[in-house]
Amino acid sequence: MRRLFLKALTIIVVTVVGTLVAVTLVLNALQTSPVAAKLAYQERQIALDLTKAMLLENGVEAAARFVEISEATQPLGLQLRADDIARCAGAETSDSRLVMTGAACYRVTVDPPERIVPFRLAPIVLGLTILISSVVAAGLLARNVVYPVTVLREGLSALANGRYDHRTAQHFKHRKDEIASLALDFDRTAARLQDHRDAQQQLFHDVSHELRSPLSRIQAASGLLRKNPAKLKAMLDRIDREVECLDGLIGEVLTLARVSGRAEQPIALQRLDIIELLNEILADAAFEAQARQVTVTTEIRGTFPAHGNGELIYRALENVIRNATKYTAPSSSVRVQCRISDEILTVEVSDQGPGVSDADLDRIFLPFCRGSDPASQVGYGLGLAIARHAVETHGGTIHAERSIEGGLCVVMTFPKEQIGRLDNA
Repeated sequence: MRRLFLKALTIIVVTVVGTLVAVTLVLNALQTSPVAAKLAYQERQIALDLTKAMLLENGVEAAARFVEISEATQPLGLQLRADDIARCAGAETSDSRLVMTGAACYRVTVDPPERIVPFRLAPIVLGLTILISSVVAAGLLARNVVYPVTVLREGLSALANGRYDHRTAQHFKHRKDEIASLALDFDRTAARLQDHRDAQQQLFHDVSHELRSPLSRIQAASGLLRKNPAKLKAMLDRIDREVECLDGLIGEVLTLARVSGRAEQPIALQRLDIIELLNEILADAAFEAQARQVTVTTEIRGTFPAHGNGELIYRALENVIRNATKYTAPSSSVRVQCRISDEILTVEVSDQGPGVSDADLDRIFLPFCRGSDPASQVGYGLGLAIARHAVETHGGTIHAERSIEGGLCVVMTFPKEQIGRLDNA
């Protein structure tokens, strides 16, 4: 908040200084300063008194000469003239003096100060000046604080109404303070919410598409069975396979929902050996792969004790390895390697399958991803998407690259001490 504080402080200081300067200039321009009014009054009184004294002590000629010199030096409208003797008995005023010399009467006068404004108006002028400067300061502060709050409030209202495409940073392009940083954070949050919504909608679309396929095949088998009851056994077997497919798909969807939800919440941790868990999965995968004459690495030496959630780590490793045994070529091999460095376990799973294009190396971790090649109808289901969520929930990483054997290599990392939102449940 330092930059925003300094900006507000600068506005206040500049306003106070500007107010003082404006008040001084206005009062001086209108001569409403008490010092200026007093000096002007005293200056004229001194001129009148000196002329009067000169007239009494040195006579009319000397007084007239004094008036001439005084006006040449500092024009005050000082005048000396003869007056009616009858008026010499009158009272003197602030701008005149009456002098009786011998048998003659003389009046000494001076002009009042020009543009003299009664000092009683000074508080009004001062108040107006302060009011104007305060309004200017309030406007600047409103532009720097209230306006951004209004913009951000409109943005939050848009998010509350489901408009995730609303952005606020464009309103603060020229700002470099915390308000601009807050607007950028808001836009990133809105963009992430928009991505989550789009991903959710896409997932609903993909799940409905994937569920529709086995259901269509079940309906087709049911129709053929009605037309030809003699195919009862074959059609029942087909229906059983499609039901198993549906059950597996629904299980994967529920697992993905559970893993994705845990990614935003603390998960239960326990002490486990990831390499021991990996060896159990490899033993099962090697047994199942015999049907396709595929060999799988059956044992990894060493240990890697860590804190983690056994179910999530098991899902991640199993899904990656099963994906490799599924797509590797018949009579080929699936190679699993591990290495430990800086308390991080790296697991590499390589197959000898067709692989994927460079454009699809990141996309295969999306739910129900299909190859970017229109001719390819290969889909990756939810297995790798579940693996990604599970690995990232544990503070690890997962990515795919081309295998040396020409297939696909999936690389996973698991830290020994978990990072992020993981707490013991």
